[in-house]
Formats: sequence, structure tokens, C-alpha cells
Amino acid sequence: MSTFAIGDTDFLLDGRPHRVISGALHYFRIHPGHWADRIRKARLMGLNTIETYVAWNAHEPVRGEWDATGANDLGAFLDLVAAEGMHAIVRPGPYICAEWHNGGLPVWLTSTPGIALRRSDAAYLEALEVYLRRVYDIVAPRQIDRGGNVVLVQIENEYGAYGSDAAYLAELVRITRDAGITVPLTTVDQPEPGMLAAGTLPELHTTGSFGSRAAERLETLRRFQPTGPLMCSEFWDGWFDWWGGVHHTTDAATAAAELDALLAAGASVNIYMVHGGTNFGLTNGANDKGRYLPITTSYDYDAPLDEAGDPTAKFEAFREVIARYAPVPDERPAAAAPAPVFEVALGSAPGGSAPAGSAPGGIGSSTASPQPPTFEEVGHLGALLRYETDLPDGFAGGELTVADVRDHAWVSVDGVRVGAMSRTRHERSVRLPAGSRLSVLVEEQGRVNYDVRLGEAKGLIGPATIDGRELGGWRATPVALEAAASAPELTVRTGEFALDRPADLFVDTAGWGKGYVVVNDLLLGRYWSNGPQRTLYVPGPATRAGGNRITVIELEQPAPAVARFVEAPLLGPREE
Repeated sequence: MSTFAIGDTDFLLDGRPHRVISGALHYFRIHPGHWADRIRKARLMGLNTIETYVAWNAHEPVRGEWDATGANDLGAFLDLVAAEGMHAIVRPGPYICAEWHNGGLPVWLTSTPGIALRRSDAAYLEALEVYLRRVYDIVAPRQIDRGGNVVLVQIENEYGAYGSDAAYLAELVRITRDAGITVPLTTVDQPEPGMLAAGTLPELHTTGSFGSRAAERLETLRRFQPTGPLMCSEFWDGWFDWWGGVHHTTDAATAAAELDALLAAGASVNIYMVHGGTNFGLTNGANDKGRYLPITTSYDYDAPLDEAGDPTAKFEAFREVIARYAPVPDERPAAAAPAPVFEVALGSAPGGSAPAGSAPGGIGSSTASPQPPTFEEVGHLGALLRYETDLPDGFAGGELTVADVRDHAWVSVDGVRVGAMSRTRHERSVRLPAGSRLSVLVEEQGRVNYDVRLGEAKGLIGPATIDGRELGGWRATPVALEAAASAPELTVRTGEFALDRPADLFVDTAGWGKGYVVVNDLLLGRYWSNGPQRTLYVPGPATRAGGNRITVIELEQPAPAVARFVEAPLLGPREE
């Protein structure tokens, strides 16, 4: 068995100086059928370690229903990393940010009345201990000193940007050590003195997160932590995209120069991301720093391996830099091959439903309430909730106003759509025509993954008024994507296509409005005409030789008559 430790200036592997050259791969953003491929390609770039977050809400969306199988099989993922001859770093949070839904925290947790998140709060600590022990049951036997490959475990995540509760961090350390984790424990924060001081404890090894000015940031980190190995455990080599923005990219040569500066200084590194992957399903997060910005389905991140796992110019630039400091395999991954190009005619969904398993949650019974209830109050984990109420007798028209909409709403009177409200555009009112029945379909577009808006309620936030007079008598009904064709606000079209063998595909959503796409049993995610993303990625293992099925669920306009598959991803105009 090997050992891994922190020395005065270096990490020590079996007592000898060792540099960690790692890359981030999130198993929950990659189809399990592609895990081995992505890990292997990361090794071919010259990496010796793979890092992953653990997403609590992927494993336990419903309290007490823990799942570590299939796409959630963290143990299998770590074993594949070991099979490739690589070490592993595990970052279980419990908060992970990661531009992931709710920062990785389950909705059932964050909606607990009175709970204080990421603090020494009894209810929060009780729940997170159960979670962490389940994760450590998987991680502990895979530590390097037990014959496995896990060399580092992180405590919390950029905590200094959020709080300064040292007792909370100490409790996480206690749980971690008590659960049998013996490898070194780390923290990560942006290299600013206040964050570094608040986000760690003396017994933990502090690392930094940054993507530029490497020498300056390492100097700050060294001033804060005079001994031990320097490490940038989030080297930001790209960035994420949000709906309505541009496709963010970074110059490969510039990013490679920053990586060179890190390695030349003797630092260890974890490249965030080596491969970003995809926010399949309804898993994208959102940011809100004065304006709500939901994250796109693609998490390409302009990484060395693109969303489909193909090497980019950045892959070659990074590989060349790493070769100056460590052995790099002679083998290179194959260049990207064009995906099949074809069209599929779409018709009405047979049987009035999309494939089972296409989204979390189901059709629940309606909930009556004096004010519009939230998604949390009706226990709905899906994206859509319909609100209905009677308008006053003889209603001749007026201004509907709500306290807030989270996050996008389509308003109908007597079954006719009359307007929309957008959180991103700060819209909270719609002019209503005469009628008798009001219906509002609300889409939860992604839960904020950062700062104080973690865990906020979703839905039509009351009170709701017409010309200043409050509306009551509300009924809220979950609209599940599994039965989308039965919802009058949605149009659903399906089509069949055949493949000679399983293959990666790209669905072109140009000309479509807003909605979701399902291929076979995989909900690919969301599409939206305001971009920047124009294609949805279909991982090859989700397809099959022979017959396949595509389902398009459209929210804003008549569903398309044709689905077009194109040869390469189209992620939108790049930032200048």
C-alpha cells in the first residue's frame, strides 16, 4: 500500500516529492458509458489525477432515498480512474457550487423551515452527517493507504466567500475523520486574504482557485500558508455560459501560459475543467447577482475536451506545457469525427405521453391554497407548475401583478395565452383581457447555485393582485414532462430514427422556441431560442443500433415538424 502526505514544500507519495497534475471530471455530467473514455483522454493529456465533486441532490433528491447506482455510481467512477493508473481527489461539499442545481444541495434540505445553510445549525448538520457518511462509505476503502487511489478529500467549497463559521468547518472535519478518511484534507478559496482566513482551519491544507495572474495568486497563497505544497485546485481554463449570453472561450495559448507559470513555480494543479460535460435533465444551476441568469444545458466550459469528449486546441497546448514538467504518453486521442447528419419527421406524441423516466417527479394531485403555493409546498421536483384561479365575476380586464416570479411564467385567460413574465427581465405583471378563468404556467429554470439565494422558493410568489386587489382561491398542479402531451399549454412531437450503431449526435434547435428534448429515455436538457447554445448533445451510449425515438416538448410556439441532426456542436457566438 502507498502513502500520500503533505511535506514542508511538496506532496509526498511514499515519502518522495510528488506533483499533482489533475483535471476535473464530474461523473454526474457524463453518461456512465463515457466515463472510461473521458478518464483515458485526460491521462493522454498528461494528467496523473482526476478530481470530482459529489452532487448530494443527484444521489438523494428525495430524503432517505439514497442512490449510488448507474449514473450515480461514484465507486465505479473512482474504480475506472484507478484502472487507468490515476489518483483521485474527491470534493463532497456538501455544497459544491459547480453551476449545478442548488449548488448540489437537495431541495428537501434547503426548503426545511428555519434551516441555516452552511452554518452550525442542528438540522443542517444532522442531515449533512448522514450524507457525508454515505459518501465516505464509498471513498474510505478506496483511499491510497488502503490500496486504492484517493489521495485528497476537500472540506466544504470556497467557504471563505460565504461564511466564517470555524465551528462548522471543524464539525465537517470531525465527521470526515470519524468516517475513516485518513488522507490529507484540503480547502479551496480564491487567494484573497479575507477569504483564505475565513475558509479554512489550521489543520487543513489551503489551496487556491483562479485562472489568471498565477504568480501573483501563488504569492498570496504562500503568504497565508508559509509551508506545504502550493496548489491551485481550481485552475479556471474556461468559463460557463448562461441563456441570453455568449459562448465563453479563453485563448488556448494564454491559458497554456498561465498553466506553465503554475507548474514552473513548482505548484500542483487541478484543471477546472478538463472536460465539462452536460447538464442533462433539469440539473443546470443559475446565478443571480442582481439579475437572474440560468445556466445553459451545455457545460462545455471551453475545456481541453469539449462537450462530446473530443480534444481541442487547448488539449494540445496544455499537453505541450505538461510535457515540460512530467512524462506525457506518446499516444494521442483521435480527432473528432463528424456526427451523423439526417432529419426526422415529427408527429403528435402517440398515447399522449413522453417516455417514462424523462424527468424527476410525477403528476401530483392539485393543491388548493389562498395564495399561490411554491414548488416546495406542493412537493414538486419537476420544472413546471400550473396555477389556476377564478377571476372576479364580470371581470372586464385589469393588471395582474405578483410579488415575484421564479422563474418564467406564461399567463392564459380562458385557455388563451395573453402574456408572459420573466424573472431575468424583472417582469412581474401582465395586462389581462376580460374572462373568467386565469391560468399561469411557471417554469423553474434552474436553482441559484451561489451565495445567499441558495434554497430560495420557486414558483409564483404571492401575493397576486389584479389592480391592487388580492386574488385568492388558487389551485396548483404539477405538470410532469412524462405526461406533457396532456398539458394544454405544451405541444409535444415525436419521431423515430434508425442508426447502424450507437453514435454521438447533435440536435439542432434553431428555429425552435423554448422547451426540452428527450432521446430514448434520456432527457437531454433544455433548449431556448435566445441562445447562445443551439445544439443539444446526445451521448452515444444513450442511443442504440436500430430504432430510436426523439421527443420535443415545446413551451412557447407550435412544435417543429422536423428534427435536424447536425455534424458538430453549435454553442453560439463567442465572446470577443
